[in-house]
Amino acid sequence: MSEPSDSFRRLLAERSVTVTDRQLEQFELYYRELVDWNERMNLTAITEKEQVFLKHFYDSLTLSFYYPLDKVNMLADIGSGAGFPSIPLKIMFPHLRVTIVDSLQKRIGFLQSLAETLGLQDVECVHARAEDAARLPAHRDRYDLVTARAVARMNVLAEFCLPFARTGGAFVAMKGSDPAEELREAGFALKALGGEFVSDHAFELPHDGSGRHIVIVRKTKPTPGKYPRKAGVPLKLPLTGSMSTK
Repeated sequence: MSEPSDSFRRLLAERSVTVTDRQLEQFELYYRELVDWNERMNLTAITEKEQVFLKHFYDSLTLSFYYPLDKVNMLADIGSGAGFPSIPLKIMFPHLRVTIVDSLQKRIGFLQSLAETLGLQDVECVHARAEDAARLPAHRDRYDLVTARAVARMNVLAEFCLPFARTGGAFVAMKGSDPAEELREAGFALKALGGEFVSDHAFELPHDGSGRHIVIVRKTKPTPGKYPRKAGVPLKLPLTGSMSTK
Protein backbone atom coordinates (compact mmCIF):
# COMPACT_ATOMS: atom_id res chain seq x y z
CA MET A 1 0.00 0.00 0.00
CA SER A 2 1.46 3.34 -1.03
CA GLU A 3 2.01 6.24 1.32
CA PRO A 4 -0.42 9.20 1.14
CA SER A 5 2.56 11.36 0.21
CA ASP A 6 3.20 9.17 -2.86
CA SER A 7 -0.40 9.57 -4.03
CA PHE A 8 -0.12 13.30 -3.31
CA ARG A 9 2.94 13.54 -5.52
CA ARG A 10 1.26 11.60 -8.34
CA LEU A 11 -1.88 13.72 -8.23
CA LEU A 12 0.15 16.91 -8.50
CA ALA A 13 2.22 15.43 -11.34
CA GLU A 14 -1.05 14.96 -13.23
CA ARG A 15 -1.43 18.75 -13.01
CA SER A 16 2.18 19.26 -14.17
CA VAL A 17 3.27 20.25 -10.66
CA THR A 18 6.56 18.66 -9.58
CA VAL A 19 7.16 18.06 -5.88
CA THR A 20 10.83 17.79 -4.85
CA ASP A 21 12.05 15.42 -2.14
CA ARG A 22 12.67 18.40 0.13
CA GLN A 23 9.14 19.70 -0.39
CA LEU A 24 7.72 16.25 0.34
CA GLU A 25 9.76 16.18 3.57
CA GLN A 26 8.25 19.55 4.50
CA PHE A 27 4.71 18.26 3.93
CA GLU A 28 5.45 15.17 6.03
CA LEU A 29 6.76 17.40 8.81
CA TYR A 30 3.77 19.70 8.44
CA TYR A 31 1.48 16.71 8.95
CA ARG A 32 3.32 15.60 12.09
CA GLU A 33 3.29 19.12 13.56
CA LEU A 34 -0.40 19.56 12.75
CA VAL A 35 -1.38 16.33 14.50
CA ASP A 36 0.88 17.03 17.48
CA TRP A 37 -0.42 20.54 18.07
CA ASN A 38 -4.00 19.42 17.39
CA GLU A 39 -3.87 17.32 20.56
CA ARG A 40 -3.46 20.54 22.57
CA MET A 41 -5.65 22.94 20.58
CA ASN A 42 -8.40 22.70 17.98
CA LEU A 43 -6.76 23.18 14.58
CA THR A 44 -8.59 20.68 12.39
CA ALA A 45 -11.18 17.91 12.58
CA ILE A 46 -9.26 16.07 9.85
CA THR A 47 -6.26 14.17 11.24
CA GLU A 48 -6.08 10.93 9.24
CA LYS A 49 -2.95 11.21 7.12
CA GLU A 50 -4.45 10.40 3.72
CA GLN A 51 -7.25 12.89 4.33
CA VAL A 52 -4.88 15.65 5.49
CA PHE A 53 -2.77 15.25 2.35
CA LEU A 54 -5.85 15.34 0.12
CA LYS A 55 -8.30 17.69 1.86
CA HIS A 56 -5.78 20.14 3.28
CA PHE A 57 -2.50 19.99 1.35
CA TYR A 58 -3.71 19.10 -2.16
CA ASP A 59 -6.87 21.16 -1.75
CA SER A 60 -4.79 24.23 -0.81
CA LEU A 61 -2.62 23.80 -3.89
CA THR A 62 -5.59 23.71 -6.26
CA LEU A 63 -5.49 27.51 -6.17
CA SER A 64 -2.29 27.33 -8.21
CA PHE A 65 -4.10 25.38 -10.96
CA TYR A 66 -6.27 28.41 -11.73
CA TYR A 67 -4.16 31.42 -10.76
CA PRO A 68 -0.56 32.08 -11.97
CA LEU A 69 1.47 32.12 -8.75
CA ASP A 70 4.70 32.67 -10.67
CA LYS A 71 3.41 36.22 -11.18
CA VAL A 72 2.65 36.72 -7.47
CA ASN A 73 5.21 38.12 -5.06
CA MET A 74 3.20 39.09 -1.99
CA LEU A 75 0.35 36.90 -0.77
CA ALA A 76 -1.99 37.51 2.19
CA ASP A 77 -4.04 34.69 3.70
CA ILE A 78 -7.00 35.91 5.76
CA GLY A 79 -8.34 33.66 8.51
CA SER A 80 -5.80 30.97 7.69
CA GLY A 81 -6.55 28.70 10.64
CA ALA A 82 -3.95 25.93 10.52
CA GLY A 83 -2.16 27.53 7.56
CA PHE A 84 -4.42 26.68 4.64
CA PRO A 85 -3.91 27.51 1.84
CA SER A 86 -0.87 29.74 2.42
CA ILE A 87 1.64 27.30 3.97
CA PRO A 88 1.22 24.57 1.30
CA LEU A 89 1.48 27.30 -1.34
CA LYS A 90 4.62 28.68 0.29
CA ILE A 91 6.20 25.20 0.36
CA MET A 92 5.53 24.69 -3.35
CA PHE A 93 6.28 28.29 -4.39
CA PRO A 94 9.14 29.38 -2.10
CA HIS A 95 9.46 32.79 -3.76
CA LEU A 96 6.17 33.92 -2.20
CA ARG A 97 6.28 36.47 0.59
CA VAL A 98 3.41 35.36 2.79
CA THR A 99 1.42 37.26 5.40
CA ILE A 100 -1.08 35.30 7.46
CA VAL A 101 -3.77 37.16 9.40
CA ASP A 102 -5.68 35.32 12.13
CA SER A 103 -7.63 36.54 15.12
CA LEU A 104 -6.64 33.75 17.52
CA GLN A 105 -3.27 34.06 19.24
CA LYS A 106 -2.94 30.30 19.77
CA ARG A 107 -3.18 29.68 16.03
CA ILE A 108 -0.64 32.40 15.35
CA GLY A 109 1.69 30.67 17.82
CA PHE A 110 1.28 27.40 15.93
CA LEU A 111 1.89 29.05 12.56
CA GLN A 112 5.02 30.86 13.76
CA SER A 113 6.41 27.62 15.18
CA LEU A 114 5.45 25.74 12.01
CA ALA A 115 7.20 28.22 9.69
CA GLU A 116 10.36 27.94 11.78
CA THR A 117 10.19 24.14 11.92
CA LEU A 118 9.71 23.89 8.15
CA GLY A 119 12.54 26.36 7.48
CA LEU A 120 10.26 28.79 5.65
CA GLN A 121 11.49 32.34 5.07
CA ASP A 122 9.38 35.47 4.47
CA VAL A 123 6.33 34.27 6.42
CA GLU A 124 4.77 36.92 8.67
CA CYS A 125 2.01 35.93 11.08
CA VAL A 126 -0.25 38.78 12.21
CA HIS A 127 -2.50 38.42 15.25
CA ALA A 128 -5.45 40.67 14.39
CA ARG A 129 -8.99 40.81 13.12
CA ALA A 130 -8.98 41.22 9.35
CA GLU A 131 -10.94 44.48 9.65
CA ASP A 132 -8.25 45.95 11.93
CA ALA A 133 -5.20 44.70 10.01
CA ALA A 134 -6.60 45.99 6.71
CA ARG A 135 -6.53 49.56 8.03
CA LEU A 136 -2.80 49.44 8.78
CA PRO A 137 -0.58 51.10 6.13
CA ALA A 138 1.72 48.06 6.21
CA HIS A 139 -1.07 45.88 4.81
CA ARG A 140 -3.61 48.05 3.01
CA ASP A 141 -3.74 48.00 -0.82
CA ARG A 142 -0.46 46.11 -0.83
CA TYR A 143 -0.77 42.45 -1.83
CA ASP A 144 -0.67 40.87 -5.27
CA LEU A 145 -2.99 38.10 -4.12
CA VAL A 146 -5.29 37.81 -1.12
CA THR A 147 -6.95 34.50 -0.36
CA ALA A 148 -9.37 32.95 2.10
CA ARG A 149 -10.53 29.36 2.38
CA ALA A 150 -14.06 28.57 3.63
CA VAL A 151 -14.20 31.53 6.00
CA ALA A 152 -17.51 33.32 5.27
CA ARG A 153 -19.97 34.21 2.53
CA MET A 154 -18.66 36.19 -0.44
CA ASN A 155 -20.07 39.59 0.53
CA VAL A 156 -18.37 39.28 3.93
CA LEU A 157 -15.15 37.83 2.52
CA ALA A 158 -14.89 40.68 0.05
CA GLU A 159 -14.86 43.22 2.87
CA PHE A 160 -12.31 41.14 4.78
CA CYS A 161 -9.99 40.62 1.82
CA LEU A 162 -10.23 43.26 -0.90
CA PRO A 163 -8.78 46.10 1.25
CA PHE A 164 -5.52 44.11 1.44
CA ALA A 165 -5.17 43.71 -2.35
CA ARG A 166 -3.35 46.23 -4.50
CA THR A 167 -5.06 47.70 -7.54
CA GLY A 168 -4.43 45.21 -10.34
CA GLY A 169 -4.06 42.40 -7.84
CA ALA A 170 -6.66 39.77 -6.97
CA PHE A 171 -8.77 38.25 -4.24
CA VAL A 172 -9.31 34.49 -4.59
CA ALA A 173 -11.92 32.71 -2.48
CA MET A 174 -11.75 28.94 -2.06
CA LYS A 175 -15.24 27.51 -1.68
CA GLY A 176 -16.76 24.09 -1.12
CA SER A 177 -20.32 24.61 -2.29
CA ASP A 178 -21.54 26.33 -5.45
CA PRO A 179 -21.07 30.07 -4.82
CA ALA A 180 -23.51 31.26 -7.51
CA GLU A 181 -26.05 32.60 -5.00
CA GLU A 182 -23.29 34.15 -2.87
CA LEU A 183 -21.86 35.88 -5.93
CA ARG A 184 -25.25 37.34 -6.81
CA GLU A 185 -25.70 38.79 -3.34
CA ALA A 186 -22.07 40.00 -3.31
CA GLY A 187 -22.40 42.14 -6.44
CA PHE A 188 -22.91 45.37 -4.51
CA ALA A 189 -20.07 44.60 -2.07
CA LEU A 190 -17.58 43.85 -4.83
CA LYS A 191 -18.37 47.10 -6.63
CA ALA A 192 -18.26 49.16 -3.42
CA LEU A 193 -14.92 47.67 -2.38
CA GLY A 194 -13.17 48.08 -5.74
CA GLY A 195 -13.49 44.50 -6.96
CA GLU A 196 -14.75 42.87 -10.15
CA PHE A 197 -15.75 39.23 -10.53
CA VAL A 198 -13.56 37.41 -13.06
CA SER A 199 -14.29 33.68 -12.92
CA ASP A 200 -15.53 30.71 -10.93
CA HIS A 201 -13.64 27.44 -11.50
CA ALA A 202 -15.58 24.34 -10.45
CA PHE A 203 -13.91 20.94 -9.93
CA GLU A 204 -13.92 17.86 -7.71
CA LEU A 205 -11.22 16.59 -5.40
CA PRO A 206 -9.70 13.34 -6.76
CA HIS A 207 -10.75 10.07 -5.08
CA ASP A 208 -13.06 11.95 -2.73
CA GLY A 209 -15.34 13.64 -5.27
CA SER A 210 -16.05 16.63 -3.03
CA GLY A 211 -17.03 19.72 -4.97
CA ARG A 212 -14.72 22.74 -4.93
CA HIS A 213 -14.79 26.24 -6.41
CA ILE A 214 -12.01 28.76 -6.96
CA VAL A 215 -13.56 32.23 -7.28
CA ILE A 216 -11.31 34.94 -8.74
CA VAL A 217 -12.01 38.64 -8.17
CA ARG A 218 -9.82 41.37 -9.68
CA LYS A 219 -9.05 44.54 -7.69
CA THR A 220 -9.82 47.32 -10.17
CA LYS A 221 -9.46 50.39 -7.93
CA PRO A 222 -8.45 51.28 -4.36
CA THR A 223 -10.94 50.35 -1.64
CA PRO A 224 -12.66 53.49 -0.25
CA GLY A 225 -11.34 54.58 3.14
CA LYS A 226 -14.59 53.77 4.97
CA TYR A 227 -14.01 50.06 4.38
CA PRO A 228 -13.57 47.71 6.07
CA ARG A 229 -16.04 48.74 8.72
CA LYS A 230 -15.36 48.16 12.43
CA ALA A 231 -14.45 44.64 13.54
CA GLY A 232 -17.54 42.45 13.73
CA VAL A 233 -19.77 44.67 11.60
CA PRO A 234 -19.21 42.89 8.23
CA LEU A 235 -20.41 39.60 9.70
CA LYS A 236 -23.42 41.15 11.43
CA LEU A 237 -24.37 43.48 8.58
CA PRO A 238 -22.99 42.22 5.25
CA LEU A 239 -22.86 44.79 2.46
CA THR A 240 -25.96 44.67 0.24
CA GLY A 241 -27.43 47.08 -2.25
CA SER A 242 -30.47 47.65 -0.02
CA MET A 243 -28.65 49.02 3.03
CA SER A 244 -26.87 52.15 4.12
CA THR A 245 -23.10 51.67 4.22
CA LYS A 246 -22.30 54.58 6.51
